[in-house]
Amino acid sequence: MRHVVWDWNGTLLDDQQLVLEGLNAVLDDAGVPRVDHETYQRLFTRPVQVFYQRVFDRPIAADEWQRIDEVFHAGYRAALDRAKLTADAEDALGAVEASGGSQSLLSMYPHEHLVPLVDHLGIAPRFAVIDGFRGEGGGGVKAPHLEAHVARIAQSLDVEPAQTVVIGDALDDAAAAAHVGADCVLYDGGSHPREELERAGVPVAATLTEALERAQR
Repeated sequence: MRHVVWDWNGTLLDDQQLVLEGLNAVLDDAGVPRVDHETYQRLFTRPVQVFYQRVFDRPIAADEWQRIDEVFHAGYRAALDRAKLTADAEDALGAVEASGGSQSLLSMYPHEHLVPLVDHLGIAPRFAVIDGFRGEGGGGVKAPHLEAHVARIAQSLDVEPAQTVVIGDALDDAAAAAHVGADCVLYDGGSHPREELERAGVPVAATLTEALERAQR
């Protein structure tokens, strides 16, 4: 393992409660009943538009989706003063450095908000590349964004996808890793119940340091 691509929300950033607050702000705004964390995990998927269709239990028009995106991110950003790293995130990042490997960060969180947050939490210097989502809306699936990200890594660090492991909390991370030919380990502290992650056919870990250990095997 030469390079680790870390996911952000629900992986390095312990923000599941903040995500739930942002989601319920959307549901309040739309007059849809609130959901609990278990329901969120059961319904979560990418593209995010499909997830909201599951929560709303109906199709969502383009103009309504724009409102959903705005309300969610406003509510989420309002709660970010309580954001914190996952308990062993610093240990895991340090372990990659100690092993002589490199690491980068790829998130579907908007790039212009991601970079200041990573810097505020004091870990920006640890990453060779930081990429958030650039564009409008929820960003679709992660695969094309990971493809662009590993191309940047290959160019700047001479690391190929086959020498890379993706560590994230969502089934979409596993699908994206398979798309580019990288390995993947899933962390069970985020978007999906563990039993759902285990059906993805990749190793599943209870901590980030365990995820690294699984990756090194």
